[in-house]
Amino acid sequence: MLKGIGTTKSVGIGKALVVKTIEVEAKRHQITDVKAEIACFIDIRERFVNETLKLIDELKDRLGDSNKDVLVLKNQVYLAKDTFFEAEVKKRIEEQQMCVEAAIEEVSAIYTDLFSSMDNDDMKQRISDVSDMKNRMLMIHRNEEDIDLKHLPHNTVIVTKQLHPSMTARLDIANVAGIVSEKGGETSHAAILARALQIPAVLCVSDFADKVKNTDLIIVDGTTGEVFINPSNETIDVYEAKKAKLEKENLELKKYIDRDTVTLDGRKVLLAANIGSSREASWAMDAGAEGVGLFRTEFLFMNGVDIPSEEEQFNEYRKAAILLKGKTLTIRTLDIGGDKDIPYMGLVKEINPFLGYRAIRFCLDRIDIFTTQLRAILRASAFGKIRIMIPLVTCVDEIIQVREIISGIMKELDNEGIAYDKDIKVGIMIETPAAAVMADVLAKHADFFSIGTNDLIQYTVAVDRGNENVSYLYSVFNPSVLRLIKHVIDSGHKENIEVGMCGEAAANPCMIPLLIDMGLDEFSVSSGMILKVRKEIASWSFKETNILTKKALQLTTAKEVSEYLSGQINKEIRNR
Repeated sequence: MLKGIGTTKSVGIGKALVVKTIEVEAKRHQITDVKAEIACFIDIRERFVNETLKLIDELKDRLGDSNKDVLVLKNQVYLAKDTFFEAEVKKRIEEQQMCVEAAIEEVSAIYTDLFSSMDNDDMKQRISDVSDMKNRMLMIHRNEEDIDLKHLPHNTVIVTKQLHPSMTARLDIANVAGIVSEKGGETSHAAILARALQIPAVLCVSDFADKVKNTDLIIVDGTTGEVFINPSNETIDVYEAKKAKLEKENLELKKYIDRDTVTLDGRKVLLAANIGSSREASWAMDAGAEGVGLFRTEFLFMNGVDIPSEEEQFNEYRKAAILLKGKTLTIRTLDIGGDKDIPYMGLVKEINPFLGYRAIRFCLDRIDIFTTQLRAILRASAFGKIRIMIPLVTCVDEIIQVREIISGIMKELDNEGIAYDKDIKVGIMIETPAAAVMADVLAKHADFFSIGTNDLIQYTVAVDRGNENVSYLYSVFNPSVLRLIKHVIDSGHKENIEVGMCGEAAANPCMIPLLIDMGLDEFSVSSGMILKVRKEIASWSFKETNILTKKALQLTTAKEVSEYLSGQINKEIRNR
Protein backbone atom coordinates (compact mmCIF):
# COMPACT_ATOMS: atom_id res chain seq x y z
CA MET A 1 0.00 0.00 0.00
CA LEU A 2 1.24 3.49 -0.90
CA LYS A 3 0.02 6.81 0.46
CA GLY A 4 -0.71 10.16 -1.16
CA ILE A 5 -3.24 13.00 -0.99
CA GLY A 6 -6.81 11.89 -1.58
CA THR A 7 -8.90 14.50 -3.40
CA THR A 8 -12.27 12.77 -3.81
CA LYS A 9 -14.58 10.94 -1.42
CA SER A 10 -14.78 7.83 -3.58
CA VAL A 11 -13.02 4.56 -4.43
CA GLY A 12 -11.91 3.32 -7.86
CA ILE A 13 -10.74 -0.15 -8.94
CA GLY A 14 -9.33 -0.84 -12.39
CA LYS A 15 -6.38 -1.61 -14.64
CA ALA A 16 -3.47 0.80 -14.91
CA LEU A 17 -2.64 2.85 -17.97
CA VAL A 18 0.73 4.55 -17.44
CA VAL A 19 0.62 7.92 -19.22
CA LYS A 20 4.10 9.34 -19.69
CA THR A 21 3.85 13.12 -19.64
CA ILE A 22 6.94 14.61 -21.21
CA GLU A 23 8.20 18.06 -20.30
CA VAL A 24 8.71 19.51 -23.78
CA GLU A 25 12.08 21.21 -24.17
CA ALA A 26 12.30 24.24 -26.39
CA LYS A 27 14.42 24.14 -29.51
CA ARG A 28 16.93 27.00 -29.46
CA HIS A 29 18.39 28.91 -32.39
CA GLN A 30 18.93 32.49 -33.52
CA ILE A 31 16.42 33.95 -35.97
CA THR A 32 16.82 36.57 -38.67
CA ASP A 33 13.21 37.51 -39.44
CA VAL A 34 11.92 39.15 -36.24
CA LYS A 35 8.53 40.11 -37.69
CA ALA A 36 7.86 36.56 -38.88
CA GLU A 37 8.81 35.13 -35.47
CA ILE A 38 6.50 37.53 -33.63
CA ALA A 39 3.71 36.66 -36.07
CA CYS A 40 4.42 33.00 -35.32
CA PHE A 41 4.06 33.67 -31.57
CA ILE A 42 0.73 35.47 -32.07
CA ASP A 43 -0.53 32.52 -34.14
CA ILE A 44 0.61 29.97 -31.50
CA ARG A 45 -1.12 31.93 -28.76
CA GLU A 46 -4.35 32.31 -30.75
CA ARG A 47 -4.47 28.58 -31.51
CA PHE A 48 -3.70 27.79 -27.86
CA VAL A 49 -6.48 30.06 -26.59
CA ASN A 50 -8.99 28.63 -29.07
CA GLU A 51 -8.07 25.05 -28.11
CA THR A 52 -8.42 25.86 -24.42
CA LEU A 53 -11.79 27.56 -24.91
CA LYS A 54 -12.93 24.47 -26.80
CA LEU A 55 -11.86 22.31 -23.84
CA ILE A 56 -13.82 24.61 -21.52
CA ASP A 57 -16.93 24.21 -23.71
CA GLU A 58 -16.53 20.42 -23.57
CA LEU A 59 -16.34 20.61 -19.78
CA LYS A 60 -19.50 22.71 -19.72
CA ASP A 61 -21.29 19.93 -21.60
CA ARG A 62 -20.17 17.42 -18.95
CA LEU A 63 -20.59 19.49 -15.80
CA GLY A 64 -23.23 22.04 -16.75
CA ASP A 65 -22.69 25.67 -17.65
CA SER A 66 -23.32 26.83 -14.07
CA ASN A 67 -20.52 24.74 -12.54
CA LYS A 68 -17.60 27.02 -11.62
CA ASP A 69 -15.06 24.22 -12.06
CA VAL A 70 -15.35 24.45 -15.83
CA LEU A 71 -13.40 27.69 -15.54
CA VAL A 72 -10.21 26.40 -13.95
CA LEU A 73 -8.64 26.15 -17.41
CA LYS A 74 -9.38 29.86 -17.87
CA ASN A 75 -6.24 30.50 -15.80
CA GLN A 76 -4.16 29.33 -18.75
CA VAL A 77 -6.07 31.65 -21.07
CA TYR A 78 -5.37 34.55 -18.70
CA LEU A 79 -1.68 33.61 -18.59
CA ALA A 80 -1.40 33.38 -22.37
CA LYS A 81 -3.12 36.74 -22.86
CA ASP A 82 -1.30 38.45 -20.01
CA THR A 83 0.30 41.67 -21.28
CA PHE A 84 3.50 40.88 -19.36
CA PHE A 85 3.76 37.46 -21.01
CA GLU A 86 3.30 38.93 -24.49
CA ALA A 87 5.70 41.83 -23.89
CA GLU A 88 8.47 39.61 -22.49
CA VAL A 89 8.22 37.07 -25.34
CA LYS A 90 8.35 39.84 -27.96
CA LYS A 91 11.23 41.53 -26.14
CA ARG A 92 13.38 38.40 -26.35
CA ILE A 93 12.56 37.89 -30.01
CA GLU A 94 13.29 41.53 -30.91
CA GLU A 95 16.32 42.24 -28.74
CA GLN A 96 18.03 38.84 -28.63
CA GLN A 97 16.84 37.34 -31.96
CA MET A 98 15.63 34.43 -29.85
CA CYS A 99 13.41 31.84 -31.52
CA VAL A 100 9.78 31.68 -30.39
CA GLU A 101 10.08 28.35 -28.53
CA ALA A 102 13.02 29.55 -26.42
CA ALA A 103 11.24 32.85 -25.69
CA ILE A 104 8.07 31.07 -24.52
CA GLU A 105 10.13 28.72 -22.33
CA GLU A 106 12.12 31.54 -20.69
CA VAL A 107 9.07 33.70 -19.92
CA SER A 108 7.18 30.67 -18.58
CA ALA A 109 10.15 30.10 -16.24
CA ILE A 110 9.66 33.62 -14.84
CA TYR A 111 6.08 32.71 -13.82
CA THR A 112 7.22 29.36 -12.40
CA ASP A 113 9.84 31.08 -10.23
CA LEU A 114 7.28 33.67 -9.11
CA PHE A 115 4.67 31.10 -8.04
CA SER A 116 7.36 28.89 -6.44
CA SER A 117 8.48 31.76 -4.21
CA MET A 118 5.01 32.34 -2.75
CA ASP A 119 4.03 31.02 0.68
CA ASN A 120 0.48 30.40 -0.51
CA ASP A 121 -0.09 26.75 -1.51
CA ASP A 122 -2.90 27.72 -3.89
CA MET A 123 -0.53 29.96 -5.84
CA LYS A 124 2.21 27.29 -5.87
CA GLN A 125 -0.25 24.88 -7.47
CA ARG A 126 -0.45 27.24 -10.46
CA ILE A 127 3.02 26.07 -11.48
CA SER A 128 1.23 23.15 -13.15
CA ASP A 129 -0.86 25.63 -15.17
CA VAL A 130 2.32 27.31 -16.42
CA SER A 131 3.95 23.98 -17.33
CA ASP A 132 0.78 22.81 -19.08
CA MET A 133 0.49 26.05 -21.06
CA LYS A 134 4.15 26.00 -22.12
CA ASN A 135 4.08 22.33 -23.23
CA ARG A 136 0.90 22.78 -25.21
CA MET A 137 2.17 25.94 -26.92
CA LEU A 138 5.39 24.20 -28.00
CA MET A 139 3.42 21.20 -29.28
CA ILE A 140 1.11 23.52 -31.23
CA HIS A 141 4.16 25.12 -32.83
CA ARG A 142 5.44 21.68 -33.87
CA ASN A 143 2.00 20.49 -34.99
CA GLU A 144 2.31 17.53 -32.62
CA GLU A 145 -0.74 15.74 -31.22
CA ASP A 146 -1.27 15.63 -27.46
CA ILE A 147 -1.88 12.37 -25.55
CA ASP A 148 -5.20 10.78 -26.57
CA LEU A 149 -7.23 10.20 -23.42
CA LYS A 150 -10.65 10.31 -25.06
CA HIS A 151 -10.75 6.63 -26.01
CA LEU A 152 -9.93 4.39 -23.05
CA PRO A 153 -10.73 0.78 -22.07
CA HIS A 154 -13.42 0.30 -19.42
CA ASN A 155 -12.25 0.73 -15.78
CA THR A 156 -8.95 2.42 -16.58
CA VAL A 157 -6.83 3.89 -13.78
CA ILE A 158 -4.67 6.70 -15.18
CA VAL A 159 -1.15 6.64 -13.70
CA THR A 160 1.11 9.61 -14.44
CA LYS A 161 4.02 11.67 -13.14
CA GLN A 162 1.99 14.87 -13.22
CA LEU A 163 -1.66 15.37 -13.99
CA HIS A 164 -2.09 18.57 -15.97
CA PRO A 165 -5.48 20.34 -16.01
CA SER A 166 -5.83 19.92 -19.78
CA MET A 167 -5.28 16.14 -19.41
CA THR A 168 -8.07 15.92 -16.82
CA ALA A 169 -10.41 17.95 -19.01
CA ARG A 170 -9.92 15.55 -21.97
CA LEU A 171 -10.47 12.32 -20.01
CA ASP A 172 -12.96 9.73 -21.21
CA ILE A 173 -14.69 9.88 -17.83
CA ALA A 174 -17.15 7.09 -18.61
CA ASN A 175 -14.24 4.64 -18.64
CA VAL A 176 -11.92 6.17 -16.00
CA ALA A 177 -12.01 4.30 -12.68
CA GLY A 178 -9.40 6.49 -10.99
CA ILE A 179 -6.29 8.65 -11.22
CA VAL A 180 -2.91 8.37 -9.46
CA SER A 181 -0.30 11.09 -9.91
CA GLU A 182 3.16 11.58 -8.43
CA LYS A 183 2.76 15.35 -8.27
CA GLY A 184 -0.03 17.79 -7.44
CA GLY A 185 -1.92 18.86 -4.37
CA GLU A 186 -5.48 19.05 -3.11
CA THR A 187 -5.90 22.61 -4.42
CA SER A 188 -4.31 22.03 -7.85
CA HIS A 189 -6.56 22.69 -10.80
CA ALA A 190 -6.21 19.07 -11.92
CA ALA A 191 -7.49 17.97 -8.49
CA ILE A 192 -10.37 20.44 -8.65
CA LEU A 193 -11.41 19.04 -12.03
CA ALA A 194 -11.11 15.44 -10.78
CA ARG A 195 -13.49 16.27 -7.92
CA ALA A 196 -15.92 18.03 -10.24
CA LEU A 197 -15.90 15.06 -12.62
CA GLN A 198 -16.33 12.74 -9.59
CA ILE A 199 -13.25 10.68 -10.45
CA PRO A 200 -11.47 8.92 -7.52
CA ALA A 201 -8.00 10.48 -7.39
CA VAL A 202 -4.87 10.30 -5.24
CA LEU A 203 -2.05 12.76 -5.88
CA CYS A 204 1.50 13.21 -4.58
CA VAL A 205 2.34 9.46 -4.50
CA SER A 206 6.14 9.38 -4.65
CA ASP A 207 7.83 7.33 -7.42
CA PHE A 208 4.57 5.58 -8.26
CA ALA A 209 4.62 5.63 -12.07
CA ASP A 210 7.88 3.67 -12.25
CA LYS A 211 6.48 0.92 -10.00
CA VAL A 212 3.43 0.25 -12.16
CA LYS A 213 3.03 -1.61 -15.44
CA ASN A 214 0.13 -1.29 -17.85
CA THR A 215 -2.77 -3.61 -16.91
CA ASP A 216 -1.66 -3.90 -13.23
CA LEU A 217 -4.76 -3.89 -11.03
CA ILE A 218 -4.95 -0.69 -8.99
CA ILE A 219 -7.18 0.37 -6.09
CA VAL A 220 -7.52 4.15 -5.64
CA ASP A 221 -9.03 5.34 -2.34
CA GLY A 222 -9.69 9.06 -2.67
CA THR A 223 -11.03 9.25 0.88
CA THR A 224 -7.81 8.15 2.61
CA GLY A 225 -5.20 8.71 -0.11
CA GLU A 226 -4.32 5.00 -0.16
CA VAL A 227 -3.26 3.21 -3.37
CA PHE A 228 -2.75 -0.54 -3.90
CA ILE A 229 -0.91 -2.32 -6.75
CA ASN A 230 -2.14 -5.85 -7.61
CA PRO A 231 -3.90 -6.31 -4.23
CA SER A 232 -5.02 -9.65 -2.81
CA ASN A 233 -8.56 -10.90 -3.36
CA GLU A 234 -9.34 -10.13 0.30
CA THR A 235 -8.26 -6.49 -0.15
CA ILE A 236 -10.29 -6.20 -3.35
CA ASP A 237 -13.38 -7.48 -1.51
CA VAL A 238 -12.86 -4.90 1.28
CA TYR A 239 -12.61 -2.01 -1.16
CA GLU A 240 -15.45 -3.24 -3.37
CA ALA A 241 -17.61 -3.12 -0.23
CA LYS A 242 -16.30 0.35 0.69
CA LYS A 243 -16.99 1.58 -2.84
CA ALA A 244 -20.57 0.29 -2.69
CA LYS A 245 -21.08 1.85 0.76
CA LEU A 246 -19.85 5.29 -0.38
CA GLU A 247 -22.12 5.17 -3.43
CA LYS A 248 -25.08 4.29 -1.20
CA GLU A 249 -24.23 7.15 1.20
CA ASN A 250 -24.11 9.62 -1.67
CA LEU A 251 -27.54 8.52 -2.84
CA GLU A 252 -28.85 8.86 0.73
CA LEU A 253 -27.50 12.42 1.01
CA LYS A 254 -29.33 13.52 -2.12
CA LYS A 255 -32.60 13.13 -0.19
CA TYR A 256 -31.62 16.19 1.87
CA ILE A 257 -31.05 18.58 -1.03
CA ASP A 258 -34.45 20.33 -0.91
CA ARG A 259 -35.11 20.05 2.83
CA ASP A 260 -34.98 22.76 5.47
CA THR A 261 -32.13 22.50 7.96
CA VAL A 262 -33.83 21.52 11.23
CA THR A 263 -32.93 19.54 14.32
CA LEU A 264 -34.75 16.36 15.28
CA ASP A 265 -37.07 18.37 17.53
CA GLY A 266 -37.80 21.10 14.98
CA ARG A 267 -35.38 23.95 15.66
CA LYS A 268 -34.42 25.58 12.36
CA VAL A 269 -30.91 26.85 11.62
CA LEU A 270 -29.48 28.39 8.46
CA LEU A 271 -27.07 26.28 6.42
CA ALA A 272 -25.02 28.46 4.09
CA ALA A 273 -22.01 27.99 1.82
CA ASN A 274 -18.50 29.39 1.64
CA ILE A 275 -17.66 30.51 -1.90
CA GLY A 276 -14.91 32.31 -3.81
CA SER A 277 -16.69 33.50 -6.95
CA SER A 278 -20.11 34.12 -8.49
CA ARG A 279 -19.79 30.78 -10.28
CA GLU A 280 -19.51 29.08 -6.91
CA ALA A 281 -22.72 30.82 -5.84
CA SER A 282 -24.56 28.86 -8.52
CA TRP A 283 -22.84 25.65 -7.42
CA ALA A 284 -23.80 26.34 -3.80
CA MET A 285 -27.46 26.77 -4.72
CA ASP A 286 -27.36 23.52 -6.70
CA ALA A 287 -25.88 21.82 -3.62
CA GLY A 288 -28.82 22.96 -1.45
CA ALA A 289 -27.32 25.95 0.38
CA GLU A 290 -29.74 28.39 2.02
CA GLY A 291 -27.48 31.36 1.42
CA VAL A 292 -23.81 32.32 1.36
CA GLY A 293 -22.15 32.88 4.72
CA LEU A 294 -18.75 33.77 3.27
CA PHE A 295 -17.85 35.18 -0.15
CA ARG A 296 -14.03 35.28 -0.19
CA THR A 297 -13.40 38.30 -2.40
CA GLU A 298 -9.60 37.96 -2.35
CA PHE A 299 -9.77 35.38 -5.15
CA LEU A 300 -11.14 38.07 -7.46
CA PHE A 301 -7.96 40.01 -6.73
CA MET A 302 -5.61 36.99 -6.84
CA ASN A 303 -6.75 35.68 -10.23
CA GLY A 304 -5.76 38.77 -12.19
CA VAL A 305 -2.65 40.79 -12.91
CA ASP A 306 -4.00 44.09 -11.54
CA ILE A 307 -6.50 45.42 -9.00
CA PRO A 308 -10.01 44.68 -10.30
CA SER A 309 -11.93 47.85 -11.13
CA GLU A 310 -15.11 48.93 -9.36
CA GLU A 311 -17.09 47.83 -12.40
CA GLU A 312 -15.47 44.36 -12.47
CA GLN A 313 -16.17 43.87 -8.77
CA PHE A 314 -19.70 45.23 -9.04
CA ASN A 315 -20.53 42.80 -11.87
CA GLU A 316 -19.13 39.84 -9.89
CA TYR A 317 -21.04 40.70 -6.69
CA ARG A 318 -24.24 41.53 -8.58
CA LYS A 319 -24.09 38.23 -10.46
CA ALA A 320 -23.72 36.29 -7.18
CA ALA A 321 -26.60 38.22 -5.58
CA ILE A 322 -28.89 37.49 -8.51
CA LEU A 323 -27.97 33.79 -8.53
CA LEU A 324 -28.97 33.55 -4.85
CA LYS A 325 -32.54 34.63 -5.69
CA GLY A 326 -33.19 36.63 -2.54
CA LYS A 327 -31.12 34.48 -0.17
CA THR A 328 -28.46 36.25 1.90
CA LEU A 329 -25.04 36.85 0.34
CA THR A 330 -22.40 37.71 2.94
CA ILE A 331 -19.45 39.39 1.23
CA ARG A 332 -16.19 39.50 3.17
CA THR A 333 -14.08 42.50 2.32
CA LEU A 334 -10.57 41.96 1.00
CA ASP A 335 -8.64 39.59 3.26
CA ILE A 336 -5.04 39.50 2.05
CA GLY A 337 -1.77 39.14 3.92
CA GLY A 338 -1.00 36.22 6.21
CA ASP A 339 -0.85 33.23 3.84
CA LYS A 340 -2.55 35.10 0.98
CA ASP A 341 -0.19 37.21 -1.12
CA ILE A 342 -1.03 39.19 -4.26
CA PRO A 343 2.19 39.92 -6.17
CA TYR A 344 1.07 43.15 -7.86
CA MET A 345 0.11 44.65 -4.47
CA GLY A 346 3.80 44.78 -3.56
CA LEU A 347 3.29 43.66 0.04
CA VAL A 348 6.53 43.66 2.01
CA LYS A 349 7.53 40.19 3.23
CA GLU A 350 7.04 40.11 7.01
CA ILE A 351 8.69 37.92 9.64
CA ASN A 352 5.26 36.98 11.03
CA PRO A 353 2.63 37.83 8.41
CA PHE A 354 -0.27 36.39 10.44
CA LEU A 355 0.35 39.08 13.07
CA GLY A 356 1.06 41.79 10.53
CA TYR A 357 -0.29 43.95 7.75
CA ARG A 358 -3.37 42.02 6.64
CA ALA A 359 -7.16 42.05 6.21
CA ILE A 360 -8.89 45.11 7.71
CA ARG A 361 -5.51 46.60 8.69
CA PHE A 362 -4.48 46.67 5.03
CA CYS A 363 -7.88 48.00 3.91
CA LEU A 364 -7.98 50.88 6.43
CA ASP A 365 -4.50 51.87 5.26
CA ARG A 366 -5.30 51.53 1.54
CA ILE A 367 -8.54 53.50 1.58
CA ASP A 368 -8.47 53.79 -2.23
CA ILE A 369 -8.74 50.00 -2.68
CA PHE A 370 -11.18 49.60 0.22
CA THR A 371 -13.49 52.38 -0.94
CA THR A 372 -13.63 50.94 -4.46
CA GLN A 373 -14.64 47.56 -3.09
CA LEU A 374 -17.26 48.97 -0.72
CA ARG A 375 -18.78 51.06 -3.54
CA ALA A 376 -19.03 47.93 -5.69
CA ILE A 377 -20.68 45.96 -2.86
CA LEU A 378 -23.15 48.75 -2.07
CA ARG A 379 -24.12 49.11 -5.73
CA ALA A 380 -24.61 45.34 -6.00
CA SER A 381 -26.86 45.40 -2.91
CA ALA A 382 -29.63 46.85 -5.09
CA PHE A 383 -29.85 43.45 -6.82
CA GLY A 384 -30.14 41.10 -3.85
CA LYS A 385 -29.87 40.58 -0.11
CA ILE A 386 -26.23 41.46 0.62
CA ARG A 387 -24.36 41.83 3.91
CA ILE A 388 -20.84 43.24 4.42
CA MET A 389 -18.45 41.31 6.65
CA ILE A 390 -15.15 42.72 7.98
CA PRO A 391 -12.28 40.26 8.65
CA LEU A 392 -9.74 40.21 11.51
CA VAL A 393 -11.42 42.85 13.67
CA THR A 394 -9.64 43.28 17.01
CA CYS A 395 -11.25 46.44 18.44
CA VAL A 396 -14.30 48.70 18.32
CA ASP A 397 -12.34 51.48 16.58
CA GLU A 398 -12.07 49.39 13.42
CA ILE A 399 -15.85 48.91 13.13
CA ILE A 400 -16.47 52.61 13.76
CA GLN A 401 -13.97 53.56 11.02
CA VAL A 402 -15.54 51.13 8.55
CA ARG A 403 -19.04 52.46 9.26
CA GLU A 404 -17.82 56.03 8.73
CA ILE A 405 -16.33 55.07 5.37
CA ILE A 406 -19.54 53.30 4.34
CA SER A 407 -21.61 56.29 5.43
CA GLY A 408 -19.47 58.58 3.26
CA ILE A 409 -19.85 56.29 0.24
CA MET A 410 -23.61 56.17 0.75
CA LYS A 411 -23.76 59.97 0.55
CA GLU A 412 -21.78 59.88 -2.70
CA LEU A 413 -24.14 57.28 -4.17
CA ASP A 414 -27.17 59.34 -3.11
CA ASN A 415 -25.70 62.40 -4.85
CA GLU A 416 -25.05 60.32 -7.97
CA GLY A 417 -28.56 58.86 -7.91
CA ILE A 418 -27.26 55.27 -7.66
CA ALA A 419 -29.51 52.72 -5.95
CA TYR A 420 -28.30 50.57 -3.03
CA ASP A 421 -29.66 48.94 0.14
CA LYS A 422 -29.77 51.80 2.66
CA ASP A 423 -30.23 49.28 5.49
CA ILE A 424 -27.36 46.99 4.52
CA LYS A 425 -25.99 45.03 7.46
CA VAL A 426 -22.35 45.35 8.48
CA GLY A 427 -20.94 42.49 10.53
CA ILE A 428 -17.56 41.26 11.65
CA MET A 429 -15.57 38.06 11.75
CA ILE A 430 -14.61 36.94 15.21
CA GLU A 431 -11.24 35.27 14.63
CA THR A 432 -8.96 36.74 17.30
CA PRO A 433 -9.01 36.28 21.08
CA ALA A 434 -9.28 40.09 21.37
CA ALA A 435 -12.53 40.10 19.40
CA ALA A 436 -13.88 37.04 21.23
CA VAL A 437 -13.18 38.44 24.69
CA MET A 438 -14.73 41.80 23.74
CA ALA A 439 -17.68 40.23 21.90
CA ASP A 440 -20.18 41.74 24.37
CA VAL A 441 -18.95 45.24 23.44
CA LEU A 442 -18.44 44.56 19.73
CA ALA A 443 -22.01 43.22 19.49
CA LYS A 444 -23.29 46.74 20.22
CA HIS A 445 -21.60 48.00 17.03
CA ALA A 446 -21.99 45.05 14.64
CA ASP A 447 -25.13 43.78 12.90
CA PHE A 448 -23.96 40.16 13.01
CA PHE A 449 -21.01 37.94 13.95
CA SER A 450 -19.34 35.15 12.03
CA ILE A 451 -16.82 33.02 13.91
CA GLY A 452 -13.76 32.16 11.84
CA THR A 453 -12.48 29.13 13.72
CA ASN A 454 -9.40 28.49 11.57
CA ASP A 455 -7.70 31.69 12.74
CA LEU A 456 -9.39 31.81 16.14
CA ILE A 457 -7.82 28.47 17.07
CA GLN A 458 -4.31 29.37 15.95
CA TYR A 459 -4.36 32.77 17.64
CA THR A 460 -5.89 31.42 20.86
CA VAL A 461 -3.47 28.52 21.35
CA ALA A 462 -0.52 30.36 19.71
CA VAL A 463 0.02 27.70 17.05
CA ASP A 464 0.95 28.08 13.40
CA ARG A 465 -1.37 25.48 11.89
CA GLY A 466 1.12 24.87 9.08
CA ASN A 467 3.95 23.99 11.48
CA GLU A 468 4.17 20.21 11.84
CA ASN A 469 6.17 20.45 15.08
CA VAL A 470 3.29 22.04 16.98
CA SER A 471 0.28 20.97 14.91
CA TYR A 472 -0.81 18.55 17.68
CA LEU A 473 -1.83 21.64 19.72
CA TYR A 474 -4.11 22.96 16.97
CA SER A 475 -7.59 21.76 17.96
CA VAL A 476 -11.05 23.26 18.03
CA PHE A 477 -11.68 21.03 21.06
CA ASN A 478 -9.23 22.97 23.20
CA PRO A 479 -11.38 24.07 26.18
CA SER A 480 -10.23 27.68 25.81
CA VAL A 481 -11.50 27.75 22.20
CA LEU A 482 -14.84 26.17 23.16
CA ARG A 483 -15.34 28.73 25.95
CA LEU A 484 -14.59 31.61 23.58
CA ILE A 485 -17.06 30.28 21.01
CA LYS A 486 -19.79 30.00 23.64
CA HIS A 487 -19.03 33.50 24.93
CA VAL A 488 -19.26 34.95 21.41
CA ILE A 489 -22.62 33.27 20.72
CA ASP A 490 -24.04 34.34 24.10
CA SER A 491 -22.79 37.92 23.63
CA GLY A 492 -24.31 38.18 20.18
CA HIS A 493 -27.68 36.90 21.34
CA LYS A 494 -27.79 39.34 24.27
CA GLU A 495 -27.69 42.14 21.70
CA ASN A 496 -30.16 40.31 19.43
CA ILE A 497 -27.71 39.80 16.56
CA GLU A 498 -27.20 36.59 14.59
CA VAL A 499 -24.07 34.55 15.11
CA GLY A 500 -22.73 32.25 12.43
CA MET A 501 -19.58 30.22 11.87
CA CYS A 502 -17.66 29.98 8.61
CA GLY A 503 -14.57 28.07 9.75
CA GLU A 504 -13.96 24.36 9.20
CA ALA A 505 -15.36 23.53 12.65
CA ALA A 506 -18.87 24.27 11.37
CA ALA A 507 -18.72 21.03 9.34
CA ASN A 508 -17.06 18.89 12.04
CA PRO A 509 -19.52 16.14 13.10
CA CYS A 510 -18.19 16.25 16.67
CA MET A 511 -18.68 20.02 16.90
CA ILE A 512 -22.14 20.18 15.34
CA PRO A 513 -24.09 19.04 18.47
CA LEU A 514 -22.17 21.53 20.64
CA LEU A 515 -22.88 24.38 18.21
CA ILE A 516 -26.56 23.45 18.09
CA ASP A 517 -26.80 23.58 21.88
CA MET A 518 -24.82 26.84 22.09
CA GLY A 519 -27.43 28.37 19.77
CA LEU A 520 -25.38 28.98 16.61
CA ASP A 521 -27.73 30.58 14.07
CA GLU A 522 -25.81 29.89 10.86
CA PHE A 523 -23.48 27.10 9.75
CA SER A 524 -21.46 28.12 6.69
CA VAL A 525 -19.48 25.30 5.05
CA SER A 526 -18.03 24.30 1.68
CA SER A 527 -20.67 23.39 -0.90
CA GLY A 528 -19.55 19.77 -0.91
CA MET A 529 -20.37 19.49 2.81
CA ILE A 530 -23.87 21.03 2.71
CA LEU A 531 -25.86 17.80 2.61
CA LYS A 532 -23.65 15.98 5.14
CA VAL A 533 -24.04 18.82 7.63
CA ARG A 534 -27.80 19.02 7.03
CA LYS A 535 -28.15 15.31 7.66
CA GLU A 536 -26.02 15.56 10.83
CA ILE A 537 -28.05 18.49 12.21
CA ALA A 538 -31.28 16.59 11.50
CA SER A 539 -30.10 13.69 13.66
CA TRP A 540 -29.82 15.69 16.93
CA SER A 541 -32.39 16.96 19.41
CA PHE A 542 -31.76 19.82 21.85
CA LYS A 543 -32.06 17.47 24.80
CA GLU A 544 -29.26 15.27 23.43
CA THR A 545 -26.97 18.17 22.52
CA ASN A 546 -27.44 19.79 25.92
CA ILE A 547 -26.18 16.67 27.72
CA LEU A 548 -23.10 16.52 25.46
CA THR A 549 -22.29 20.21 25.79
CA LYS A 550 -22.55 20.30 29.60
CA LYS A 551 -20.14 17.38 29.89
CA ALA A 552 -17.74 18.64 27.19
CA LEU A 553 -17.38 22.08 28.80
CA GLN A 554 -16.42 20.45 32.09
CA LEU A 555 -13.45 18.63 30.56
CA THR A 556 -10.00 20.19 30.78
CA THR A 557 -8.01 18.99 27.76
CA ALA A 558 -8.59 18.90 24.01
CA LYS A 559 -7.90 15.17 23.98
CA GLU A 560 -10.55 14.50 26.64
CA VAL A 561 -13.13 16.58 24.76
CA SER A 562 -12.33 14.97 21.40
CA GLU A 563 -12.42 11.41 22.76
CA TYR A 564 -15.62 12.03 24.70
CA LEU A 565 -17.46 13.55 21.72
CA SER A 566 -16.17 10.91 19.28
CA GLY A 567 -17.30 8.15 21.60
CA GLN A 568 -20.76 9.64 22.11
CA ILE A 569 -21.27 10.32 18.42
CA ASN A 570 -20.16 6.82 17.41
CA LYS A 571 -22.62 5.45 19.96
CA GLU A 572 -25.34 7.72 18.54
CA ILE A 573 -24.61 6.57 14.98
CA ARG A 574 -24.88 2.93 16.00
CA ASN A 575 -28.29 3.63 17.56
CA ARG A 576 -29.71 5.43 14.53
